[in-house]
Amino acid sequence: MGLYEILKDRNLLYQTTDEEKLKQLLDNEKITVYSGTDPTADSLHIGHCVPCTILRRFQQAGHRVIILVGGATAAIGDPTGKSDMRPMLTKEQLVHNIEGIKRAYGKFLKFDGDNPAIIVNNADWFKGYDYVDFMRDVGVHFSINKMISNEIYAKRMEEGGLTFFEMGYMLMQAYDFLYLNKKYNCQLQWGGADQWGNIVAGTELGRKMNFIDNKNRIMIGATNPLLLTPEGKKMGKTEKGAIWIEKDKISAYDFYQGIYQTPDACVEMMFALFTDIPMNDVRNMIKTDIVSSKKRLAFEITNFIRGESDAKEAENMSKNLFASSNIDKDNAPTNELEINNEQIGLLDLLTMAKFTQSNGEARRLIEQHGLSMDGTIIDNPQMKIDTKNLKDGILFKKGKKNYLLIKIK
Repeated sequence: MGLYEILKDRNLLYQTTDEEKLKQLLDNEKITVYSGTDPTADSLHIGHCVPCTILRRFQQAGHRVIILVGGATAAIGDPTGKSDMRPMLTKEQLVHNIEGIKRAYGKFLKFDGDNPAIIVNNADWFKGYDYVDFMRDVGVHFSINKMISNEIYAKRMEEGGLTFFEMGYMLMQAYDFLYLNKKYNCQLQWGGADQWGNIVAGTELGRKMNFIDNKNRIMIGATNPLLLTPEGKKMGKTEKGAIWIEKDKISAYDFYQGIYQTPDACVEMMFALFTDIPMNDVRNMIKTDIVSSKKRLAFEITNFIRGESDAKEAENMSKNLFASSNIDKDNAPTNELEINNEQIGLLDLLTMAKFTQSNGEARRLIEQHGLSMDGTIIDNPQMKIDTKNLKDGILFKKGKKNYLLIKIK
C-alpha cells in the first residue's frame, strides 16, 4: 500500500488544495514536505504530535521532511481560534523552547542516516528582512477583506479584537512556504485542520508568484483532522494536566493513564496516528471490547514515546492499583526526587513530584480534605516534610484512585 492509500485508509488526509496532484506526486515521486510549529513551550504534549506522526510516515516512505520552528512567527503568536492575543515571548524564551522542541521531534523522526529530516527556523530568513520590502514583496498580494473573513480570525474578531500585528502571521506563514519551495523545492505543507486558512494563503501566494515570475512552482497544502474530544476540545490534556512526551515532565504511570483516559470516540484515530496496526484490526478490536482497546492503546503509545520499559512498568502499576483497593508502597507508582534540604514544604513537594500541577492546586486539595499521607487525611497546607522520612517513601492519595509514592534518591 502506497503512502497516499495509507493516509486515506487511516483517515489522516482531511483537506488538500489539489488532491489529484498530491496523489500523483506521492505515487510517483519523492517529494519534500514541511510542517511548522511555534515554540510556545519547551516540549510537546500528545495533541501537538499529530502532524509529527504523519510526517513519520512520509519519512518512512522515502520523502524528505522539514520541520519549521517558528522563531519569528512565535514572537507574534498564531491568532487561530484564540479569544485573546498570546503573550509575546522573549528571545531567551524562544531559544530555550526551540531546543526542547528539537529533542521532542527526535521521538518521531530520524535526523541522521540516508534520508535525515532537517529543522529550520524562520527567524533565519526574517531577520534583516526590511518591513517595507516585505510588504512590497508579500503584503501586496493579500486582501484585508479576504483575510478578516477567514475563519481563523473569527474568534479574535468576535471576542478580543484583531490587531494588525497578529494579521501579519498569515503573511509570514505564507512566505515560509514560498521560501522553502525556492530553497528546498518543498512542494507540500502539512498541518492540522485549524491551519487550513494559513496553509491556503501559502499556496495562493505561490500561485500569484508563478504568474509574476512565469514559473511553475508546485505548492500543495494538506491537513489532517483535528484530534478533538466529544466536547470539541483538542486532545492532549487531562484533568491532571498536559500529557507531555518529555520524560522529565510526567511520570510513565501518568502518561499511560492519560492515554488510557482517551474518550471512546477518539480511540480509533489515536490508533491510526500513533500505531501501525492495520485499521481493520483496530476497528474490530474497538467493536469487540473498547476497554481492552484502550489498554492496548495506552501500552502501544507509551511504548512508542517512552520505550518498552516504561510501558511495562506503567501497565503493571495500573493492573496492581486497580486490581485491589488495598494500595501499599510495594505496588504504588513512584516518583524519586533529588532534595538537598532537610525539610521541604508539603505544597512544594507535591508540585515537584507532579502529583499536583501547582501549589495552588495542592492547597485547594488539602483545604477540601482531599489529600491523605500514609493513610491520614492532611488538613495543614503549611506542613513541612522531613526529607529523612522520604527515604522509604511517603504514600500520598488524592481522590479515589490517584496514588503516588514520593521518595528521595
